[in-house]
Amino acid sequence: MTERPAQRTPNRQLAALIAEAGFSNAGLARRVDQLGLEHGLDLRYDKTSVTRWLRGQQPRGTTPALIAEVFTRRLGRRLTAQDLGLDACAPVYAGLEFAGSPEEAVDIVGGLWRKDSGSHAELRKIAFTPAGLVVPSRDWLIGRADEKVARTEVPVRIPAQGRPAGPRLAVPLDPARRRPSAERGPGQKVSGGDLAALRSVGELFRSLDDRYGGGHARQALVRYLEHELEPMLRGTYGEQTGRRLFAAAADLTRLAGWTSYDIAAHGLAQRYFVQALRLSQAAADRAYGSYVLVTMSRQAVYLGHGREAVQLARVAQQGVGSSAPPVVQTLLHAAEARAHGLLGEVRACTAALVRAERALAAARPGDEVPHWARFFDEAQLADEFGHCHRDLQQFRAAAQHAERSLQLRAPVYARSRLFCRIVLATARLGLGELDQACQLAAEAAGQAAEMRSVRAAEYVRDFERRLEPYRDAAPVRGYRDKVAALG
Repeated sequence: MTERPAQRTPNRQLAALIAEAGFSNAGLARRVDQLGLEHGLDLRYDKTSVTRWLRGQQPRGTTPALIAEVFTRRLGRRLTAQDLGLDACAPVYAGLEFAGSPEEAVDIVGGLWRKDSGSHAELRKIAFTPAGLVVPSRDWLIGRADEKVARTEVPVRIPAQGRPAGPRLAVPLDPARRRPSAERGPGQKVSGGDLAALRSVGELFRSLDDRYGGGHARQALVRYLEHELEPMLRGTYGEQTGRRLFAAAADLTRLAGWTSYDIAAHGLAQRYFVQALRLSQAAADRAYGSYVLVTMSRQAVYLGHGREAVQLARVAQQGVGSSAPPVVQTLLHAAEARAHGLLGEVRACTAALVRAERALAAARPGDEVPHWARFFDEAQLADEFGHCHRDLQQFRAAAQHAERSLQLRAPVYARSRLFCRIVLATARLGLGELDQACQLAAEAAGQAAEMRSVRAAEYVRDFERRLEPYRDAAPVRGYRDKVAALG
């Protein structure tokens, strides 16, 4: 006897939201298709598709998250797939949201930490989406610091009807992973010692990243965020401690994004950067928010999105104004210069470099400099000049600045020195100095082999692509033999 197919239950939650938003079925389908295009998806939904959803059919893949985002934009409040009576989906959109409150920000970033520490390979395969830069940077620019972040008592969460309790994130989460660590119970008070520990942890992981690459200890960092930092954010704290806690959370989340970027998990890195930006708003730290935007700009440059990189750098400058310390101003202008260099815009690039140089010259001994900006010194600025002149094919200037950076840069910045050495090798190659170019690149290739950094390997590969016209020359054959010996 043949079984009859199970009867679907009409989706009343979706029907109610369609009525509230004033959508027709065709209008909703069109908006989902348009949002899909922003994420590089070629969707072909129509009014019949929406009718099926209303009858209880579940759309597949990333579509539930896209539908939820369409309603979020229309109604002005954050909605998840579950709010629409739809199944949660793979985290393709999740994490790009700019949360409406500190509590929601903790839910979103906590969801990312848990998924990432759980070694979900699909999370590290998510593609970078340039369109995903627009809304967060705009919301940060026009937004203000949250009025209140203090938590004097832990609220009991009562799930809305038809929606399971848990973080408001369109990612299926394992409830077992939501338990806080045994060392810290829910609602425990955050102390000054906790904040000092977070700062020390950031310095440790930053040092490991600089020396050995982002892949060396990235998973350990993410697990620390899940098991130690998230329980603190869900604990109790006053207003001042809360601001400092969110500042530490922003810094460590940006670092998790930076290490993800270094191993080419670009979509994941982008999501970490967006959440670090939101956490900086909760911290009321405008200058740090500008630093996060600069980080996003650098990723965009690396991926070849020059126009978006320029816009991010300019939003950062506009958002922080003239109140930031000179070193921070230098960092912002240098980021814009790198983006113009990628685009081959000589005049704009040169102007931004001049602004960066003047800003650094205005710095004085004893100036208060945020701990996260202290790396930006004369060596770093010379490195920025070297990269810009390389991209503009001004090889003599590129070589001069790269050499100066290497002379000034401390050995602890091993990966940055590697990048600069490749810039110098490229400049030497552009000047026709093949022997020196290959010698420099061979040294860099040896260093890259000791690191867990996709970026380091890609810098070396970029140089090797430039060697192709000279592949039969003796210095190039010697270089290839040395690299082959590295295994």
